[in-house]
Amino acid sequence: MPTLVLTPRHSEDTQALWKAAAREGWRIERLSGWHVPPSLQGIEDDIVLYVEALFGPTLAEALGVRLLDPPQDWLVRLPYRYAQRRIALTTLGEARDIGHPAFIKPPNDKSFPAAVYRGSELPQGYDEDMPVLVADVVSWRLEFRCFVLDRRLLTYSIYARHGEPQQASGFASTPDEDRAMQDFVHALLQDSQVELPQATVLDVGYIEDAGWACVELNAAWGAGLYGCDAALALQVIRRASVTIR
Repeated sequence: MPTLVLTPRHSEDTQALWKAAAREGWRIERLSGWHVPPSLQGIEDDIVLYVEALFGPTLAEALGVRLLDPPQDWLVRLPYRYAQRRIALTTLGEARDIGHPAFIKPPNDKSFPAAVYRGSELPQGYDEDMPVLVADVVSWRLEFRCFVLDRRLLTYSIYARHGEPQQASGFASTPDEDRAMQDFVHALLQDSQVELPQATVLDVGYIEDAGWACVELNAAWGAGLYGCDAALALQVIRRASVTIR
């Protein structure tokens, strides 16, 4: 039977996943700190992590789990028809030489905020060799979160309109928006040129004057639900933790 390991930080997402796991009869362990408690040492259950990105790898190693992460250069290698903007992978030090505004972010964590920067505006105090993604600045009309398992879209929700979070609207989207998003996502999932982890979270959206495109790929074990069905998201999160002990 799986054991769901949750972050010490309480949130609507962890509560929703707790309830979904309990309905499935899973064991659930909420950490009290960023260490492995005695109750988890030496257990034979499959461990399923749902924790913050900065602590996930350390906990996974201690628990004998391999976490499925997106390749750092996934967006760079994505065919242009799915990206609809120029994207490059470089280092923080090299990005400091960029003289024009660009959207710059770490590939797979939130060590510094993803935002539009000129090179001289990038934050200090980080390893200059750390990888960063540099992309054209675009305007997103809509942004959707999609939980994907074995190249199948299991659950989704709209999380932003014109950059504004959609919690207050209950993450409500129209049938036409849903159909257009699903058409784009299904085409991508069926394309053998697009490599994907078995369990992942795909963010997609509509770029003004360009059309549907991928925003980014996320690790399911740390991705917010944003109104997605918790039980279906849990199926994806479960497969994002691979027991190796």
